[in-house]
Amino acid sequence: MDIPLHPTLAESIAAAKVNGKMTFLLTEFGKPFTANGFGNKFKDWCRQADLPHCSAHGIRKATLTRLAERGATPHEIMAVGGHRSLEEVERYTAKARRSAMADSALRKL
Repeated sequence: MDIPLHPTLAESIAAAKVNGKMTFLLTEFGKPFTANGFGNKFKDWCRQADLPHCSAHGIRKATLTRLAERGATPHEIMAVGGHRSLEEVERYTAKARRSAMADSALRKL
């Protein structure tokens, strides 16, 4: 996958002191998180912040939904989400604001 960095994230990375390493979040043992380990730890942080309904996966879904609401094509959403099929994208975008997208579609007539 080749996804450009959001400018705000690029600024944060540039400001970080990483000593030549590109690992920013480490476990309590000083090791890089695995994908599952990070998801679990993120969920713990959400619970600690009194946001038990939030998760790393939820952020991904929200990002893809927001892209859909702002007019991104399914193939653009696939590229950002790393999906291989339109069916996968549909799962993430099913809750996109359909009325806003319908309004947008009708303006194109």
